[in-house]
Amino acid sequence: MRKYYTRPCNFYYGNYARNLVKKNKALFLAGNKNIAFDQVEIFARKKDKKTKSNIYAINEIKSLSKEVKTIIDLDISQITSNRQNICGIKFNNPKIMGILNVTPDSFSDGGLFLKEKKAYNQAKLMINSGAAIIDIGGESTRPGSKIVSEENEWKRIKKIIFKIKKKFPKIVLSLDTRKSYVMKKGAECGIDLINDVSGLNFDKKSFNVVNSKKIPFILHHMQGTPKTMQNNPKYNDAILDIFDFFEEKINFCLKKKYKKDFIILDPGIGFGKNLGHNLRIMSKISILHSLGCPILIGTSRKRFIEHIVTKFDTKDRTGGTLASVLSGLLQGVQLFRVHNVKEINQGILVFNKILNTN
Repeated sequence: MRKYYTRPCNFYYGNYARNLVKKNKALFLAGNKNIAFDQVEIFARKKDKKTKSNIYAINEIKSLSKEVKTIIDLDISQITSNRQNICGIKFNNPKIMGILNVTPDSFSDGGLFLKEKKAYNQAKLMINSGAAIIDIGGESTRPGSKIVSEENEWKRIKKIIFKIKKKFPKIVLSLDTRKSYVMKKGAECGIDLINDVSGLNFDKKSFNVVNSKKIPFILHHMQGTPKTMQNNPKYNDAILDIFDFFEEKINFCLKKKYKKDFIILDPGIGFGKNLGHNLRIMSKISILHSLGCPILIGTSRKRFIEHIVTKFDTKDRTGGTLASVLSGLLQGVQLFRVHNVKEINQGILVFNKILNTN
């Protein structure tokens, strides 16, 4: 566990950001020439496990103690470094991952796409609406959900994987599964990316599959299991505890000769988190840039939106989803996992155009 953590903050966009960097007054975020920052928030963990933070201009870092400065300098080198393409996806602009749940019991669309034709039509709609990735899942991981056998899970999704690969060979296909058997089957069928909500912890053989085949994967955080995760989750500090989890996993991967350039980070909004935890993560998510990997968030239609808007809740929660997506965009998040691809893509395109017009 670290003692100090670095979060880039006070962001600028478009030409103004580029001019500040040119004048050595700011730094580009994650190699993106459309977003820069000129301050960092430095978090310190105390012996009593409480956290305090202070904000410094980047030109003030040199005045910090040697112990702190050494850590912050290393973090900033990660924060500013270019993110490598994954599966041909470039991270210089926000990208959308479309959700395709081929399940009878997912929390918002269970049963809608169990039939191959309906699943294919939904995938086609999302691709035509601007999705760069389609994330296919055959097992619900909603709160309270039960485990599906690996055979049944694979049976639900194998035909639609073949069909999408045939009809849209250039689209990136992600496989949402916790099981090494399903991962291996998916890899044999051309799956490009693995998305395991357990962080490769559910099935101990999972890492061996992604490592042996060198498949990029989304490192997702979840406290507990889908069945138990919402039973009073607790953290010392949600965002820092998740940071520690990611850092430990990344170091493990590096020791096993797996490239960090293949890893995408997802803090797992709603997976073993209450409203306070989710808000803490989303408000401070730019701290994850210190780990040097692209960041993904999945806030689409999730319950935290209802907890905030109460009587103004709607079935699709499109407004709340878009608000959380744009908040992430402002902090340089690169990937957004959503159900309503066209509406969210529309919001991103308009917001990003305004943001980068000077």
